[in-house]
Amino acid sequence: MSDSPIWRRLQPIVTAALVVVLLGIPLWLVVATAGKSQGEAIQPDLTPPGHWQLWANLRQVWTEGQVPGAFLGSLIIVVPTVAGVLILGSMAAWVLARRASRVTAVLYALGISGIILPPAVITVVLLLRQLGLAGTVIGMIGVYMGIYLSTVIFFVTGFVRTIPEALEEAAQIDGASPFAVFRRIVLPLLRPVLATATILICLYVWNDVFYAFFVIGGRVDTLPLNLFRVASAGLYLNNWHLIFAYVILMSLPLIAVFAVAQRRIISGITGGAVK
Repeated sequence: MSDSPIWRRLQPIVTAALVVVLLGIPLWLVVATAGKSQGEAIQPDLTPPGHWQLWANLRQVWTEGQVPGAFLGSLIIVVPTVAGVLILGSMAAWVLARRASRVTAVLYALGISGIILPPAVITVVLLLRQLGLAGTVIGMIGVYMGIYLSTVIFFVTGFVRTIPEALEEAAQIDGASPFAVFRRIVLPLLRPVLATATILICLYVWNDVFYAFFVIGGRVDTLPLNLFRVASAGLYLNNWHLIFAYVILMSLPLIAVFAVAQRRIISGITGGAVK
């Protein structure tokens, strides 16, 4: 069936229909509801607003929902987390990929075990209290790095194994140190996989409310925690147009990260193909 002319003609149509159903309809629901008035948005549906007031709703959420402070709190946590996980994870993955022994095999298995084994939240909170890091930004960053370091190691290790070792050996012959080999030779080649990992980790950390709620306990205001707080306090009660407008504001930085990282992925793949 996959080789039939009818299926080849229908395949683009079926793909476009699936994209519209799975992505277009939820996206339209968010945008349309965010552009309605309070009365129109009491029961969110797919009907367009009678009068678009998306910009006014976004402005109201920005000023009344304490979004700037929550946005800054999210940046303070997300940026160090992503940078630390990418640096430590890529360096560890490079060593694990280039050292073929039983010890490194065991270390690799332990390194990626975090993908399968869920973290024990109660234990983590108690440990942070013993260390004096409960309710702090450093504690939250450490928790996120511990959770998502396995993801970076898993992705990068497989990618490093596809890089010819001759490139590193040539740099070592020229007198480059191991750190210089990693920084000048390996790291630039890792841009496509690091861009993919950046998108995933930013998505997880930026939208997380579960671990942030238990670890920092509202002492640092992030965008998901702020939305949960203002919605629970009744500020957005039955104001679905403001809630969806908040969701749009919260998603804009992720869209920007995805756009930049997507270009990195494409440029890295095409650059490797040309070379």
